[in-house]
Amino acid sequence: MTRYDFTTLPDRLSTNAIKWLKTKEDKDLLPLWIADMDFPVFPEMSEALQGFANRTVFGYDEPSESLFQAIVDWEMAEHHYAISPEDLVLIEGVVPAISVAIQAYTKEGDAVLINTPVYPPFARSVKLNKRKLITNSLLVQNDHFEIDFAQLEKDIVDNEVKLYILCSPHNPGGRVWTRDELEKIGRLCQKHGVLMVSDEIHQDLTLFGHEHHSFNTVAPEFKDFAIILSSATKTFNIAGTKNSFAIIQNPELRKTFKDQQLVNNQHEVSSLGLLATEVALRKGKPWLEQLKPVLEGNITYLAETFDANLPKLKFLKPEGTYLVWLDFSDFGLEHEEISRLLLEEAKVQLNDGLTFGREGKCHFRFNTAAPADIVQEAVDRIVKTFADR
Repeated sequence: MTRYDFTTLPDRLSTNAIKWLKTKEDKDLLPLWIADMDFPVFPEMSEALQGFANRTVFGYDEPSESLFQAIVDWEMAEHHYAISPEDLVLIEGVVPAISVAIQAYTKEGDAVLINTPVYPPFARSVKLNKRKLITNSLLVQNDHFEIDFAQLEKDIVDNEVKLYILCSPHNPGGRVWTRDELEKIGRLCQKHGVLMVSDEIHQDLTLFGHEHHSFNTVAPEFKDFAIILSSATKTFNIAGTKNSFAIIQNPELRKTFKDQQLVNNQHEVSSLGLLATEVALRKGKPWLEQLKPVLEGNITYLAETFDANLPKLKFLKPEGTYLVWLDFSDFGLEHEEISRLLLEEAKVQLNDGLTFGREGKCHFRFNTAAPADIVQEAVDRIVKTFADR
């Protein structure tokens, strides 16, 4: 069996990686923020992209039937989701797909709902498209995020919500929503005529025995009002190749989405993205199987170390994703001071929680997808910096 390398830190400075740019100014800084991984891809991916580089012409490529079939096969094998190639629409990224959906299914001034805190482009996309942003705050209960369903229904009704953008699994909280929770969401959407956009880009990164349920697998009628968004890019650390897919089983919704894509000239995907996605889904499963225990080990070290040495620091142990939501509220420090201490004293760069919504005050997001020694060093630095505060 091939053993993959999850211990060597790749040289990312020479690639102009966004995640590592600040280390050009401060070589002691550990960047554990933007959601890509500091692990090499599996060899077959590198070989395929090197083969692409050997082409003599880099013109337009048509998505192949085998790519669509690879997505169909992956969804069935990994998530018990039976779809056909005709249900799929390719687009360069999940975030662009969210904007296309907002434009296709709502008009300016319509209400669009999100659960906060959540991945920053959700709110940004709603606002930039001049829709009314409705935020439904998640509750911290049982050491994870939960949805207040009574408040959710009230928010939908009071604001005449037209579109609901769900993050499933959840970023930054790492919550893997249960089938029961997803059914409650779907029934509310049915009851009040709300369209669902379910961002499932972290679907393959479930951890510690948790299982992802794609929204449309919960009840067959959900496909009539739902758009599922996903990609191989997050799972296999190929975000720069730019390709994702929408699963839209309702033909009318699919046509409306594709029409808006054409209006935006977003109907083409790079040849590199087409190739990388198929290679990932056809050959990447063994790499993914070895990745997950590495992520679980890093998260366990973080949890046990903070519990033992920094009890005032609260955190949500993720059920999926490699992202940990840290809560510094009990230190009694201003948000800006926490940020300064992390960057200037601990020398650890995390995502600022306020970018995820007002609930992110005194919170920061920690990316554990790096070699264990890097994650451990960052955790130990945070303990040392905050232990006496």
